[in-house]
Amino acid sequence: MSEDSSLPQHHVQSFCTRPPPPLSCPKTKICSYRGAMGLGNKYVRLNVGGNLFYTTLQVLTRENSLLKAMFSGKKEVFTDKEGWILIDRSGKHFGSILCYLRDGNLNLPKGRQAVQELLAEAKYYFIQGLMELCHNNLQGNKEQPLCEIPVVTSVKEEERLIQTSSKPVVKLVYNRSNNKYSYTSNSDDHLLKNIELFDRLSLSFNSRVLFIKDVIGDEICCWSFYGQGRKLAEVCCTSIVYATEKKQTKVEFPEARIYEETLNTLLYETLPLPDNSLLEATRRSYTNCGSHSEEEEAPGGPEPRERVRRIHVKRYSTYDDRPLGH
Repeated sequence: MSEDSSLPQHHVQSFCTRPPPPLSCPKTKICSYRGAMGLGNKYVRLNVGGNLFYTTLQVLTRENSLLKAMFSGKKEVFTDKEGWILIDRSGKHFGSILCYLRDGNLNLPKGRQAVQELLAEAKYYFIQGLMELCHNNLQGNKEQPLCEIPVVTSVKEEERLIQTSSKPVVKLVYNRSNNKYSYTSNSDDHLLKNIELFDRLSLSFNSRVLFIKDVIGDEICCWSFYGQGRKLAEVCCTSIVYATEKKQTKVEFPEARIYEETLNTLLYETLPLPDNSLLEATRRSYTNCGSHSEEEEAPGGPEPRERVRRIHVKRYSTYDDRPLGH
């Protein structure tokens, strides 16, 4: 007999390993509220959508609701292997539901969406008082818009808004379909940027400036600025360019110029009008970037007449496309 075979059997160790058992879902069992009471005489443990709550049976059965049916023996409940009672709902607002059941009242969460979510949970658990509380809050506290932007559909409507406004006016004409040529590759992106800038300005200055959208104008994308009922400046963002053998419409995004003209309209925000030196500083001629202004004096005197700065963002891609004299 060999030396190894003479060893006692209990000294021989096996190095074979077994694969781990496959993962499985937590085991659940069905019980009545009496099974839940077995978890303790005072508290009930709840697992609502992964959120854990401790509460008493008295709170859960206070109102005639689904919770009362679950914990009064009328409806079966599910528990996991650790004894937590499972409720297959989101636990985001379940704490608020327990607070309402305890106190009979609740400070509702801020925001219309949060109240609507709490209302949906109250309907599921059929808590009548909380449902009425949420309904009254939603009906009485309708969210007010941050700003209102009128969309004009006629020339008369536009004139009426401009003449009756006590604030300066900024108007954006946006009409993408008002084009007989194809657009350049960046034009759609620049159109969206103009609209986004209009939205940002309206949110920032809505208390001081009236912003108007025009969808019936002759231009594709054009900004107009008004003060004290008259037109102060205009920024046209479109031009016609040549691409190989065909014409295309090009849309620009002169963000700095639009910002400047919007700030200039604030000079006409209140009466009386600013002094002449300040107004003249904003009426300077723009000789760069293809822009121009009308700086003619009225006949018979040095006093300047009312003028409109028309800034056209226009670039010519070929020599033949330039008008005579340029």
